[in-house]
Amino acid sequence: MSVTPLKSGSGRRIAVVLANLGGPDGPDSVKPFLFNLFNDPAIIGLPGIFRTALAKLISSRREKPAQENYALMGGGSPLLPETRKQAEALEALLNSQMPHDETRVFIAMRYWHPMTDEAARAVEAFRPDEVVFLPLYPQYSTTTTASSLKLWRKTYKGSGRQSVVCCYPQADGFIAAQARVIGEALQKAEDKPVRVLFSAHGIPSKLVKQGDPYQAQIEATVAAVVARMGLSDWAICYQSKVGPMEWLGPATPDAIKQAAADGVGAVVVPIAFVSEHIETLVELDIEYGELAHQVGCHPYLRAPAVGIDPDFIGALADETLKAIQGQQAPRCGNGSCACDNRFAKLETTQPAISAKNSASVG
Repeated sequence: MSVTPLKSGSGRRIAVVLANLGGPDGPDSVKPFLFNLFNDPAIIGLPGIFRTALAKLISSRREKPAQENYALMGGGSPLLPETRKQAEALEALLNSQMPHDETRVFIAMRYWHPMTDEAARAVEAFRPDEVVFLPLYPQYSTTTTASSLKLWRKTYKGSGRQSVVCCYPQADGFIAAQARVIGEALQKAEDKPVRVLFSAHGIPSKLVKQGDPYQAQIEATVAAVVARMGLSDWAICYQSKVGPMEWLGPATPDAIKQAAADGVGAVVVPIAFVSEHIETLVELDIEYGELAHQVGCHPYLRAPAVGIDPDFIGALADETLKAIQGQQAPRCGNGSCACDNRFAKLETTQPAISAKNSASVG
């Protein structure tokens, strides 16, 4: 990796790399997107030749049901358009905060275009003095941030001093944005009793036992939101389980059933998602919405992802500035840890994930 010293004074070129999952942009890209996803050793921890064969099998079997799910959203994932809006808002804010520098925000998707190598080439052509790797995953996991960061470090060969925002589970602006969208959803419930269900994408429990800080960071985010809003009836749950392995729980469907049994409705909050995509628009809104109707969980409401909420964009800008100034400290919510350092140890111990129901991705 080539590194150039930071320029003194103004006139710096600053590249911010927004990292996200990616999603298919049409029916024909569903199968290659799924293949890229399941061919990632952070997702299926088998040796390369076996992982690739399994990824081909999974993507072939899941292509049609996944296409059907994406058809409910117009044929493709809205994740890239949503991320572009976030990039534009962040770029405008950073340039207003650092008017003597030139800041550009680039998008690096992990499993579909614009992919990491495309982003790396664009950043290299920009010839930056500073490069900030900024994941759109507020909570760190070896399956998301670590996988994207590893590929970025392998791919990017350009100029600039590099820094990483590992996580921001309790960033003030992120918590404020979550509180706002939850509050607006609660208003729609009027005077009906509801439970706030903080739904995060699940991961295998084995990863947490090996030291993945994701669950702790989810709990830290929720604790901050609950304290800010003074919530009294709430629960954490996990969605999108894939395969037979034990995953973090309770599962969101079970939490919805429990709310119905307790005689309350639900306001579901996608606490680990900052953009709308298939897990929110199909899984939460349609699949779990139908479940709520069946079990009598009324009302069933869903808080939107924070998207381009000004407080959330402000949080991303704050994290970027801290990284540039060398003030970014890894955080895990219930204690300190070096997220960026521990993934190197964990990446070699990823469990293989069977993917019988893998349509809910991206």
